[in-house]
Amino acid sequence: MLMVAVNSGIVIFAHGSSVQSANDAVRTVAQAAADAGSFPDVEVAFLEAKPSLDEAVTRLAGRGVRHILVVPYFLTLGIHLQRDLPGMVDRLVQVHPNVDIRCTPPLDGHPALIQILLDRVREGIT
Repeated sequence: MLMVAVNSGIVIFAHGSSVQSANDAVRTVAQAAADAGSFPDVEVAFLEAKPSLDEAVTRLAGRGVRHILVVPYFLTLGIHLQRDLPGMVDRLVQVHPNVDIRCTPPLDGHPALIQILLDRVREGIT
């Protein structure tokens, strides 16, 4: 089990889709991660769907969370993570000056992705 500091929260931040089942899939993964890590304060946010990052951070801050880690549920460091997310976080830091907001890298580069790809290949050829 991972340990998270007291008064800490996590936002799983995804692109979002007009296809509701895609957004629901992100919610399912976020809840599974929250349960597996015993993280009590986890929110989901979307760039192009609801709830927004602003809404998720405001919810966490309203519950007394003072350290928020934004985890991009994106495969690569594209324009949204290079330009949009840093600007959004900079603005949120101004709105919530008593909250420390940080971001992790995207999923790209994580060694588990290779195993996931291999698993999908095996599924496809059997």
